[in-house]
Amino acid sequence: MNPIAQIEPSELRERVERGEAPLMIDVREPEEVAQGMIPGAVHIPLGQLAGRLDELDPDRETVFICRSGYRSERACEYLEQSGFDKVVNMSGGMLAWNEE
Repeated sequence: MNPIAQIEPSELRERVERGEAPLMIDVREPEEVAQGMIPGAVHIPLGQLAGRLDELDPDRETVFICRSGYRSERACEYLEQSGFDKVVNMSGGMLAWNEE
């Protein structure tokens, strides 16, 4: 299995600011998301991901986001096993995003 592609929060932030953001899926729980999300991100809790794959486009770059980067990396692994090959994990999650 190939390593999961990663994007640094700073690079993603630059792309969002330029209007070039990929599809962003936040897999955190509702109480975590209530504390703030990246503008434009879509909230699909990790536990609901398997049942909501039809909301995702396998041909579109999709960045997964969580609190620290662990759950989003698991989401990327699951999607790769489901035939998605343009999945990217945001390194460090929202903890890193909010530190910038």
